[in-house]
Amino acid sequence: MLSVRFLVIRLPVILLLIIVALTPSVLAQSKIPTPTPTPKQDEQEIDPDDVISVNTTEVLLPVTVRDSSGQLVSNLTRKDFRIFEDGTEQTLSDLSLRQVPVDVVLIVDASSSVAANLDDFRNAAEGFAAHLAADDRISLIQFDDRVVLLQDWTKSLVQLRRALRRIVPGMFTRFHDAMLLASRDQAPRGNARHAIIVLTDGIDSGRGTTFDSALRAALQSQTTVYVVSNTQIERARKQDELSTLLGGSDATVRFNELRIDDLRLGLAALDSSERNLERLTAATGGRLYKPTTFNDLERTYAEVADELRHQYTLYYSPLNTKRDGQFRAVRVETTNSTHQVSARIGYYAPKK
Repeated sequence: MLSVRFLVIRLPVILLLIIVALTPSVLAQSKIPTPTPTPKQDEQEIDPDDVISVNTTEVLLPVTVRDSSGQLVSNLTRKDFRIFEDGTEQTLSDLSLRQVPVDVVLIVDASSSVAANLDDFRNAAEGFAAHLAADDRISLIQFDDRVVLLQDWTKSLVQLRRALRRIVPGMFTRFHDAMLLASRDQAPRGNARHAIIVLTDGIDSGRGTTFDSALRAALQSQTTVYVVSNTQIERARKQDELSTLLGGSDATVRFNELRIDDLRLGLAALDSSERNLERLTAATGGRLYKPTTFNDLERTYAEVADELRHQYTLYYSPLNTKRDGQFRAVRVETTNSTHQVSARIGYYAPKK
């Protein structure tokens, strides 16, 4: 998307006076055209109360199944699944594997913790997109102190490459706002799965919406969230620096007391963030990846692409037809008790 810049030209004082003098008569003789509605801008202001809800009589539920060794299981049929809503078993309408297109929002944290490794992300994002099917779509969002939509939905790898080159480093992290935007405004097609893949440490600067609002929006939009977390990388870096400082003389420790406290607070923040990321991915049926180096990003994004290709899509019409806007808890099982099933924990019913 393009942003418009206005060029202000300084005029001589006399010319300005002439313009001011003529303005009333000019306005009186001409109509002011009705302003054209402003198109959606790249940078989004997020309203925490502006959330969406499911408005359908059929629930689409992406489900990933792994065996006891963690390998993807791709040979199941409809009779192998059982689905429960608020404890009541439901009847499956249909099941698909690899036949349902996916709309994927790639989100990158361009703040200081990732900024030095943006090229690794660009390479990983291109590799991920190359694994998508012809009917899949992708969009790109970056966040730091802003949330910027760099590329709207596209099937073009060329367009994605151009958008990836527009990523620029920032400072603060509006992670929650980025998640809310991706869930709310980057809605998928009616026949598609919706997935978000975000590279971040999950630490939010606290200048926008809350984590709970972001999680709620993801559940309301029936989005599966995958997080490629650099918490392990950041934790190792901070822990190494802390150990070095604490290993110095007493005088050195006293001199660096403020930095030592800052590192300890940073480590605690990473622990808290990782718990939130676990909660977000588990609730939406996604997965939390924690690579130990940015060199692992390509392999990690390839794993996510592989999971999306082997994801089942279950459909069912809920027995509870009330349009009350309430949360419906969903549980998916297979007839094989050794299977590990990942699916969204529920959805919000439509309102009247």
